Amino acid sequence: MTRQEIVDVVLRETRPLAHPRGERLPLYIWGLRGAPSRDDVETEELLKQLDARGMALLAPWQIGKSQAASLEEALRLARLQAKLGLSVGVDAIRPVYMFYNGDPSTAHVAADGTPFFDLSFQEKKQIGCPFSVKHRYSAIREQVAFFSHAYKQAGLPIDFVFSDWEVDGPMEWNDGWANAKRCARCRERLPSIDDFAAFQKAVREIRSEMQRECYVRPILEHFPNALVGNYGVYPNDGWRYWYDWFEKCDPALPCRMDQREPERPWMQEFPETGYTFAMPVMYTWYRTFDWYDFSDPDYHWFYNMLKVASNAAASTAPRTPIVSFVHHTLTRHPTEVEEPHVKPMSLAAYRELLWHSLLRGHDTFFLWCPNDQIAHEIHPVHEVWAAALEFADFLNDGEPVTCAVPRQDVSVVSGLRLGTRVLVRRTDFAGASDGPVVLAVGNRTISIPKRPSQCQVLDLAKRV
Repeated sequence: MTRQEIVDVVLRETRPLAHPRGERLPLYIWGLRGAPSRDDVETEELLKQLDARGMALLAPWQIGKSQAASLEEALRLARLQAKLGLSVGVDAIRPVYMFYNGDPSTAHVAADGTPFFDLSFQEKKQIGCPFSVKHRYSAIREQVAFFSHAYKQAGLPIDFVFSDWEVDGPMEWNDGWANAKRCARCRERLPSIDDFAAFQKAVREIRSEMQRECYVRPILEHFPNALVGNYGVYPNDGWRYWYDWFEKCDPALPCRMDQREPERPWMQEFPETGYTFAMPVMYTWYRTFDWYDFSDPDYHWFYNMLKVASNAAASTAPRTPIVSFVHHTLTRHPTEVEEPHVKPMSLAAYRELLWHSLLRGHDTFFLWCPNDQIAHEIHPVHEVWAAALEFADFLNDGEPVTCAVPRQDVSVVSGLRLGTRVLVRRTDFAGASDGPVVLAVGNRTISIPKRPSQCQVLDLAKRV
């Protein structure tokens, strides 16, 4: 699909907001990166139409032969956004790649001096040694600084920058640890390499430094109030509850089990990166379904995604925005063979998951999907996000009352407290009763009746 075709679908399938967005962050859409027209009048009209629906248009930064033209177009878009009083947003994916560019100087080194790469993450991505990448910092930093400096010189702001930096830099999963233990340089620089926790800490510290020095600082030094973040990097409780598309489940690596889900230990990397907003990832990863034995098929998905949402919400400082990547359609089907026992997540359950995320402190969503799924994917996320603006006072100033995730497919409740009022939502799964759910809020309790697909505002002054 062309950019214009994507825009046409988005505008056709959504409606202008019924409640003002105010100062809340807009909704971000993967397909809305780059304007379909180079005409200022047409682009300005598009920006107005998207803003009426609460959605942002991001400018993609390109490198190589496309760099100069990319900058020219990005500045044009920024000028129009600034003219309209809109947030100036950026897609900075391309400038942060590739630290590991395949050069032998970035490789691991075997005991006999032979260079080698780790190919376990992606066939054509040559992941090298954690201790042989620092000389690549300047090249990546310059790719980012080229753009941020130009915005500053042009007198234009940068308000929001995201990247999707994944399969690059050192990693501890897949064969990362095993290959590092084969590397003479790694063994010399990290004597405790046979301890996974020590290796993970070293790798994540280097990875965080790469992001901070080469991506975050070149932007914040010119725009100190900019929101800067990256896919999958967010404060956590020391564990990660999902596997990315390039990560393999390896029972030989440290984990703890939740039914058949291998929860992985995860370093608290977010503060080390310098990011100014969090980006958890709540997708219907195909492998998730078989991890659990819940009788309600929807809860296989909901449980895992709510664990991710709650982990981020409970671990992130209140004033640090949470911009959550979301996706409904089954993600990364492992084979071409149909598996009838895997029941896709219903749209109703997905909508509820989005509501509970907002009522646990998430600020907005970033919808990822292939272009051919946009008509399906835009509906639930825009519908929920827009409807939630009715409760903007709670979303802006309310305090989450729970991040609990039931280990059975019963009732899930979430809420935001504002004074003596609590905005709550209750979602019932197969094992739920019809009676009220009693929730402790501070030193008081509230009784939450069954109200399918509805939010309720309850008064704490009314004791149960």
